[in-house]
Amino acid sequence: MRTLLIGAVIFGSLVLALSAVAGTIFIVIRILRGGLSREEREILSEETRMIQDIYQGLSKMERRLDTLETILLDRERKEREE
Repeated sequence: MRTLLIGAVIFGSLVLALSAVAGTIFIVIRILRGGLSREEREILSEETRMIQDIYQGLSKMERRLDTLETILLDRERKEREE
């Protein structure tokens, strides 16, 4: 059982290493060929805007949750005092 686990770890490591090398080679080839096309840059730009919108929305939600926690904790504290 132990040798099977070791074999699986070694096999998984080899697959991960090979995919990392292949990905690096692919990126280098893309850079040498001239980078991204206009369409790819536009798609990337749109995705960046969407991610920024999501981040801003999550930041607003976090502030609201903090405010709500404060309100609930204040109510709970007042109820204990009474």
